[in-house]
Amino acid sequence: MQQSGSRLFSAVWFRFALVGCILAVSPFTVASREFREPNESSLDRHGHYHSCDGSTVHQPAHTRDGSKPEGASAHCRDGTWSFSHTHRGTCSRHGGVASWVR
Repeated sequence: MQQSGSRLFSAVWFRFALVGCILAVSPFTVASREFREPNESSLDRHGHYHSCDGSTVHQPAHTRDGSKPEGASAHCRDGTWSFSHTHRGTCSRHGGVASWVR
């Protein structure tokens, strides 16, 4: 019984995550904008992650000179800049969104 409960939990979690991804890439979640990659030499971090829609996104990072980097979509409360393509989950591990970039 323990194993089937575990499978049920996994199935429910997968469906929840799938719905979250679908909602996150809904055309109503983010205004249309062109996403640009930041200049890597201006950032203190260089990792990437894959978003729900399958795109590769630069992880939040600080700039070396403190200015807003090209391609930033939000400024996180911990001072990092996010390059997220959706609002959902943006800056979630960085104290939340301090301000959105237009």
